[in-house]
Amino acid sequence: MNAEKHPSAPESSVSPCRTGGTGPGEGELDVARKGGPDIPMLLITTILVLFGCVMVYSASSVYAAQYHHDSTYFIVRHIVFLLIGVAATALLVRYCTPVFWRDFSWIIFGVAVVLLLLVPVIGTDLNSGAKRWLDFRIFTVQPSEIAKLALVLALARFMTAHRDRICSTHRFGGSFVYGVVYPGLLIALILGLVAIERHISGVMIIGMIGISIMFLGGTKLRWIAAIGGVVICAGCLLVLVSEYAQVRVDTWLHIEEADPLGSAWQTLQGLMAIGSGGLFGKGLGNSTQKFGFVSQPQNDFIFTIVCEELGFFGAFLVIALFGLFVWRGFYIARHAPDSFCALVAYGLTFKVGLQVALNLAVVTNSMPNTGISLPFFSYGGTSLIVQIIEVGIILSISRYSTNQKI
Repeated sequence: MNAEKHPSAPESSVSPCRTGGTGPGEGELDVARKGGPDIPMLLITTILVLFGCVMVYSASSVYAAQYHHDSTYFIVRHIVFLLIGVAATALLVRYCTPVFWRDFSWIIFGVAVVLLLLVPVIGTDLNSGAKRWLDFRIFTVQPSEIAKLALVLALARFMTAHRDRICSTHRFGGSFVYGVVYPGLLIALILGLVAIERHISGVMIIGMIGISIMFLGGTKLRWIAAIGGVVICAGCLLVLVSEYAQVRVDTWLHIEEADPLGSAWQTLQGLMAIGSGGLFGKGLGNSTQKFGFVSQPQNDFIFTIVCEELGFFGAFLVIALFGLFVWRGFYIARHAPDSFCALVAYGLTFKVGLQVALNLAVVTNSMPNTGISLPFFSYGGTSLIVQIIEVGIILSISRYSTNQKI
């Protein structure tokens, strides 16, 4: 059933917005159902999730048996988290329209801020040394993962609501204030609260996501370049004042001189796992590095176990699947019904692609070890549920696509 355009809807999205959404602007979207969710995206995500389940069990079985006396300890919980995410996503795809996400974006942002504020007060470190979780007895929540989603929705709402001012030729009261100051304050609020948790990787990812949405939303390139310069300077300052960061950077730059039983242990063992896989790997379940060499191999370094057990071809398959995911997510964004939906789809897809790229860079020692998980693969309750829900939002947007062709 084709949805009729609102009489006031323009033929295409406002040109200054760099998204490519082809529908009406804020407040003009017709919410009539146009079709089913994007099948290619659904299939790609399903393959990634199932592949991730197999690797979580393979990577975690030894560690789970040693520390929890049950080789299925992690995979059972991983599947429970997955089912929760799938159930929530099914409801979102079926009942939530783009108008819903637009109207509730600020509420979701507010909830994320409240949760982040609670972390320093009643948060727990789960024996990690840094308070990043809220313990609700029955389950724990990592607010920084929710904050990433909330920031995408809030920035998309703001950038589309004020796109005329953002693209205005009036610098003060126009392009600078609405294109830099206000969205910058939203990003800074989240960054500040996540920085309190000493969550460097979270700060880095959130900052990159925020800047990318500002760019796609129409913020002028000179301001983006200026912000990028400030971020680089802030990063250098952080390294200079933080002994912890200095150790990570020094280990990365001089891995051959670092303590192989200390700061370089995780990185070196991961590289050994990658190198020992060869072309075809040792076979699924036959990793030797997961026997206490790669610590907690079901988490950030799970890709090294993929390489060891499935070899180059297994690693290539994982990267190719994520490449297809990003391609399809951008396709959905380009055919989104309005600029808000386009920004959301671009932002959420970019978030997944960015985390994949950074995770691969960490495990291959192409950047300092900062603890970045691999989407759909690394074990983690909040992160997996939120990732599945984010795919649900993309799929719900795809139902209102301006072009249903594959």
